[in-house]
Amino acid sequence: MDLKEIQNLIKFVAKSGASEVKLEMEDIKITIKTGPGYIDSSMMQAGHYQQFPVQTSFSHQMMPNVETPVVKSTETLADDSNLITITSPIIGTLYRKPSPDKPNFIEVGDVIQKGKVVCIIEAMKLFNEIESEVSGKIVKILVDDITPVEFGQPLFLVEPV
Repeated sequence: MDLKEIQNLIKFVAKSGASEVKLEMEDIKITIKTGPGYIDSSMMQAGHYQQFPVQTSFSHQMMPNVETPVVKSTETLADDSNLITITSPIIGTLYRKPSPDKPNFIEVGDVIQKGKVVCIIEAMKLFNEIESEVSGKIVKILVDDITPVEFGQPLFLVEPV
């Protein structure tokens, strides 16, 4: 079982509302416990035990750079109705650049194609490239560099082209 499958399993369990799931396959055992605001998952593979505590709810003090939602007028909402939101597929820390000395993957005004890497999210000490599932123009960037993000959190607004 690869990391992507484990991440998908954790997401599925979080959405399902189950309080605990245990999965045992040939040489791997996975236990995922959920509760209000957290997922605790552990994995045993070929005799090695690893635990992956994952916090899914962050206090506002932990995320000082995240923009606070602003109530918009109905005129602005009508303009935003055609925008597509790129959301975080996993929990982790978002990086807008491939490395500290490189430019950001995308900026407001950039036109992107489906499959373009828009950011990296570090989860469980692995760096996951997040690719756009849509083509369009970046209208708004909703999170800052090196920011904790939750599963499903809006990251970018894209105007389809």
